[in-house]
Amino acid sequence: MNFDFSDDQRLFQQEVRRMLADTSTSAAVRTVLDGKEACCAQVWRNLVGMGAAGAAIPEAYGGAGFGYLELCLVAEEIGRHLAAVPVSSSFYLAAEAILHGGSEQQKQLWLPRIAAGELVATAALGSGESYRGLPPLAFDGATLNGTAGVVPDGAIAGLAVLRAGTELVLVDLAGAGVSRKPLASLDPTRPVAQIMFAGTPAQKLPADGAALARRVLNGAAVLLAFEQVGGAARILELSRDYSLERKAFGRQIGGFQALKHKMADVYTRNELARVHAYYGAWALSTDAPELPLAAAAARVAATTAFNFAAEEGIEIHGGIGFTWEMDCHLYLRRARWLAQSIGSEHLWRSQLADELVKEAA
Repeated sequence: MNFDFSDDQRLFQQEVRRMLADTSTSAAVRTVLDGKEACCAQVWRNLVGMGAAGAAIPEAYGGAGFGYLELCLVAEEIGRHLAAVPVSSSFYLAAEAILHGGSEQQKQLWLPRIAAGELVATAALGSGESYRGLPPLAFDGATLNGTAGVVPDGAIAGLAVLRAGTELVLVDLAGAGVSRKPLASLDPTRPVAQIMFAGTPAQKLPADGAALARRVLNGAAVLLAFEQVGGAARILELSRDYSLERKAFGRQIGGFQALKHKMADVYTRNELARVHAYYGAWALSTDAPELPLAAAAARVAATTAFNFAAEEGIEIHGGIGFTWEMDCHLYLRRARWLAQSIGSEHLWRSQLADELVKEAA
């Protein structure tokens, strides 16, 4: 059997890669890193315009209607090119929560605007507990009070799906009683913010909040795993190319056994992560009961691979790899940020262990 993506899907991926290679350049990413822009606006427009960002949103709600497999390939290219855009918050999280748990009215109202890129959406689907002693979110059926501690793209989002206790609520961030505070991030190209609510009008998503949050986070874990796989593959390519150009003691450093071993170790971890990501893509696209297991396995393997590749990439580049001018630190920043964005590696290892125990029972 063929477990690879189809030729049409690969052609779609190539078009996305070509576009991102032209627009999500090191200079463009660094513009966001330096705080001159909130995101790469041109990359955002292009991803939305070619239907890549909204690949998994049905056409009935303004999306491209391709499917999750196509979105996985888009995610891989986003990770490969370190695209500084709010795709994960808008499409992996918020749009998925509305699509799977919203009322028909909520879907018709918000999904077309998200798919068209008119609205940046975000979501924080954690436990809903207080953040650093701040009042937790509380929903009384009509209004929201409290603080959402760490919200991805919270400073630019116009809509948020947030967890208040056991419920997920939909909040128009242009409503009354909303205030925001940008937070420092290890990777400023993926900014986060604190959002405070004081009697802000909100709507409950009809679906069971806890179950919906788990479903959305499992799907996001698969998509982020593809971003991590893309980033890890790219840093290995950069390291390989550099090792073939740089010379020491009259020979290419890529010929030294120590560097060969480093790159072989990176490659092995990358391919293991890719296998798990493919398994996750199958489970996500078919809504298979194995999704929690596949998502956790993909998340753990991809997190390990990207962190390792980013660290080794700096070492392979030697002294110059530690300088600001090289892009190595951009990949390390993104690896560290992705490793924590929807729960730590330890949390996903725990889920993986629980799922394996269930499978063996």
